[in-house]
Amino acid sequence: MARRLHARAALTVALVATLGVLWWAPRAKSAARPTDFAREMSSIDADLAVLRPRAADDPDTATRLAFQLYHRATMTAQSGDFAPALAAVNRALDDWPNPDLWLLRATMDLRFHRLEDARQHVNAIDEADRVDGAQLLLADIDVQRGAYAEARRRLDVVIERNGTWDARSRLAWIFAREGDLAAADREYAGAEADLTAKEMRACAWLEVQWGQMYFARGQYDRARAHYERAHRAYSGYWLEDEYDAELLAASGRFDAAVARYMDAIDRAPRPDLLQQLGDLYVVMGRPREARLWHDRALAGYLGSAGTGDVQFFHHLATFYSDVRPDGPKAVEWANKDYALRPNEITADAVAWALYRSGRTNDAIDMSTRSLAGGIVDAHMLFHAAVINEAAGHAADAQRLRAALDALNPRYRDFHAHR
Repeated sequence: MARRLHARAALTVALVATLGVLWWAPRAKSAARPTDFAREMSSIDADLAVLRPRAADDPDTATRLAFQLYHRATMTAQSGDFAPALAAVNRALDDWPNPDLWLLRATMDLRFHRLEDARQHVNAIDEADRVDGAQLLLADIDVQRGAYAEARRRLDVVIERNGTWDARSRLAWIFAREGDLAAADREYAGAEADLTAKEMRACAWLEVQWGQMYFARGQYDRARAHYERAHRAYSGYWLEDEYDAELLAASGRFDAAVARYMDAIDRAPRPDLLQQLGDLYVVMGRPREARLWHDRALAGYLGSAGTGDVQFFHHLATFYSDVRPDGPKAVEWANKDYALRPNEITADAVAWALYRSGRTNDAIDMSTRSLAGGIVDAHMLFHAAVINEAAGHAADAQRLRAALDALNPRYRDFHAHR
């Protein structure tokens, strides 16, 4: 039982990895004092060295190995590290299926946008064994398909029963998307209060999400305060550097933003981070460097899609809409993503791709659908305003631009494509 609880605790941390210096100064690197991130990586690797030789003959060890491999993959965010984690999960499920392993497999499916596979693997768990983690996963699936009311219902049940921080953080995200910042603040604060002293990376993740909520409304000082708290909670986390870099760039501190992006890429060279750095170089008027990083990002997106992965379909749609405009390709990737995750955000990507293809009437229909869900998002408002203007709907375009300026008067500053 203790080992199973250990595995569940590891999964909770891994799910959000989903979760002292001046903010604008490049952070000093010191071999004498490793960061919290480096220490956690060393601890994981030491644990894996012990688990690997014993996993073949013991179900509890095999389960712990699968969890730790996934934990490590969430830390590095590299597709090559997820492959051995998935293989370990599948081997353990073949030999010793149990609810924890089904839950982990469903978590991996969801991370890579395989919603139906995730639901099937949650359904493989007996009803009596569907603990809060299963309900959280089902809520995540609901969010990905745009069923926010159903997701909130599930989260309310979990919170009423246990008040877990990971349920509260999800509910806060939904409130933020719906434009209720006061309710989101309340849930983020409640989530942070539920954390223990051992969950500092989760605390940092929470602070980053909380800060991003304010960044998305142009409230940079409040965003910065949360990002600083994230760094104090857990140092060396590439996610902190990514969001710091975006805020620095939006504030016009371009060189410092480049340094931050380099730090993040050094630990997690994800293709979307490569694109963000390329986008920054475009803003800085340095097209040669921009092309270099955009080439690398595109190679990463296409390489992932070429292996059958689907998690970068959204990025490919926006890449071909905004970075290297190619309307038909943008529509192709946006439609593929929408087929997997029919929600307001993916509908907006389809609308924007259709507009980029010159299909304005089709774009209007899809943009209207994206706004109908009640999600408050500056990108969606901007796209809808441009599309309506192109269609000759001047009054609607003016109304949408007014709503955009009210939501985020600094929307035209640098912002990352996610």
